[in-house]
Amino acid sequence: MNGIAYCTCSLSNNQSVMTSETGLPENWTIRLSKSKGLPYYFNTTTTESRWEPPSDTDTDKLKVYMAEKFSTGNTAPPEGSGQAGKIRCAHLLVKHKDSRRPSSWKESNITRTKEDAMGIILGFETRIRDRSTSLADLAVVESDCSSARKRGDLGFFGRGEMQKEFEEAAFALRPGDMSHAVETASGIHLIERLE
Repeated sequence: MNGIAYCTCSLSNNQSVMTSETGLPENWTIRLSKSKGLPYYFNTTTTESRWEPPSDTDTDKLKVYMAEKFSTGNTAPPEGSGQAGKIRCAHLLVKHKDSRRPSSWKESNITRTKEDAMGIILGFETRIRDRSTSLADLAVVESDCSSARKRGDLGFFGRGEMQKEFEEAAFALRPGDMSHAVETASGIHLIERLE
């Protein structure tokens, strides 16, 4: 079985997951960070750990696995955990070949054009606005940002912490609102104000 163990257990803080269902190469597992509560990738042979999946990952299988394990449940922090002058947002990012870093956890080399990326994000926006899905559920499997693990949640941030275009769009939203497409050097975003 190529050294791959089969496991159908859920992640908990001290648990690793190594299944044929993850699409990861041999000796790679998914573990949960104790400090951040986020999944990461760990090689049981070399002890290398990383936030991005290793090369040779079957990204289609990984997307399905991540959707099953991380697209349900509430990742919101407890009430009253906000910080003065800061807001909390989630986003969905679609990168293109001219993005600042044209690679992601899903694709090591993004070759789509900016126009293609805009078409994709507009399709996502339509699906979210007609309530056939949510930004959080789409982010888990479609976002080119590593925040996909947290359903797109970026946590709390204040002014001066994000790219200018992102910040302006985010601070213009009211809690519960979602932006239209926002272009930054990173790619094209949909932003949802959470708090």
